[in-house]
Amino acid sequence: MLLMEALGSGLLGLALAGTASRILATRLPSTRTVLVSGVVGALFGAYLTHMSLGPGHNTLFATLLGGAGVSAVVLSLLLRPAAGPGRSPRRTPFSLSSGG
Repeated sequence: MLLMEALGSGLLGLALAGTASRILATRLPSTRTVLVSGVVGALFGAYLTHMSLGPGHNTLFATLLGGAGVSAVVLSLLLRPAAGPGRSPRRTPFSLSSGG
């Protein structure tokens, strides 16, 4: 059962990351970073869900749902703001504004 949870979560995280990298390609870093982050987030989420449910309450659906949730959170942390009108496309991290 544990192998099915790990494989299912890994594939679910890969699918979620692949979809995000196709749809939001301009707002995400390199595809390799997105795919690795999605899979690692899903595996960590599955582990966290499996351990928090405890013995005797391990269901495959709940574990996959937890893995997908953590993977989505990790992928959302990789998003950069969209460059819109009046917004500079690149800004150095932790920079202070020069306007007064």
